[in-house]
Amino acid sequence: MTQKQTSDTAHVPATGQFIDLARDDQGSERNDYDQAPPRAVYIHIPFCTNKCHYCDFNSYVVQGQPVMNYLHALEREMELTVKHLPAERIESIFVGGGTPTVLTPEQMRFFLHTVNTYFADRTADCEITMEANPGTTDPDKLAAMREGGVNRISFGVQSFDNALLSAIGRIHTTDDVYRSIENARAAGFDNLSIDLMLGLPNQTTAKMNATLDEALKLNLEHYSAYSLKIEENTLFHKLYHANKLPLPDEDDELEMYETVMKRMKQAGYGQYEISNFAKPGRESRHNRTYWRNLAYYGLGAGAHGYAQRQRHVNIKGVQAYIDACKNGLPLKEQHAVSRQEAMEDFMMVGLRLLSGVCNSEFHRMFGIRMEDRFGEKIGSLVERGLLVAEDDGYRLSERGILFGNDVFGSFLEDE
Repeated sequence: MTQKQTSDTAHVPATGQFIDLARDDQGSERNDYDQAPPRAVYIHIPFCTNKCHYCDFNSYVVQGQPVMNYLHALEREMELTVKHLPAERIESIFVGGGTPTVLTPEQMRFFLHTVNTYFADRTADCEITMEANPGTTDPDKLAAMREGGVNRISFGVQSFDNALLSAIGRIHTTDDVYRSIENARAAGFDNLSIDLMLGLPNQTTAKMNATLDEALKLNLEHYSAYSLKIEENTLFHKLYHANKLPLPDEDDELEMYETVMKRMKQAGYGQYEISNFAKPGRESRHNRTYWRNLAYYGLGAGAHGYAQRQRHVNIKGVQAYIDACKNGLPLKEQHAVSRQEAMEDFMMVGLRLLSGVCNSEFHRMFGIRMEDRFGEKIGSLVERGLLVAEDDGYRLSERGILFGNDVFGSFLEDE
């Protein structure tokens, strides 16, 4: 999600309470747009088995960490959060990290019990996803997850090439992947996803095809395929600037992406978002919340949340988060999302979906049509063949899918 800092950015008082940033000092309305209450929950478990070479997520090797103290602090944040903004009719819960499945079965049961306590009002078909690393989901842990309501698992596989896995700092092997999928099926999970990566060091289209061969044999419900990004404060960032990271060139990476799209389509998977493919009805409900720029709760160390026309970021460090929860909400920053920023975000994230953005939804939220605010920009993108006009909005063209970042970034130019 885009989290631009604006003049509304405010540091949170030591009490850790939400500030009413939706109104100015005179109490007049500043953010005159409609936002429904959150129906989605993101919860961050920051522990993992090891730090991968490309990872800049807020994660810490679990050994020696105060895991139970963290889970108790997380329970406290849930309690304070729903007291401030009651949770009603939750449609999706996503537990990310880190690697949430590094929790022991006992810790998992405690954690999911707290989730079920504070987010009990859910739709009958609520999607509850947990990220997992291959090799960290034995039958006992999977049983605890099932008992706690988890009904979807997303495995961070990245590749079926053991040499590539080692080169990017992953500690699992392809055998771990097969065993983890088999165990999940045996435990009763019928909604599984795996993440794959392209543009890795020394990766070729032939290697990508070999990975897709193995991935598609699993006949999973959902696949994601993301390009490697070189982020600051990672080993890959240091190697890249030392000219020691043999990355594929842009044309080769583009060929890999086109290969993924072609192979997924041939296998019967619908590409519903730039990087995501699913069997009919198995699209990630939670991630669609982000892509439609809807409100969501964000809980845990370093988590981002978006509700009541505000974005907030939690304190990142594990112990700092634990300490903060003793005194209130563990907020680091929060800022009001202006009407202009919300409109930009609506376009940028909404166009990631291949179904595109709807004028009816834009009008419901903002009281105007997309053309009233972005008409010149939209016209230019259509003329350049990057957007296609639909009856009720716009979507990326086939060319636009390949140059999506150019499309998304263009909406930030309207200040």
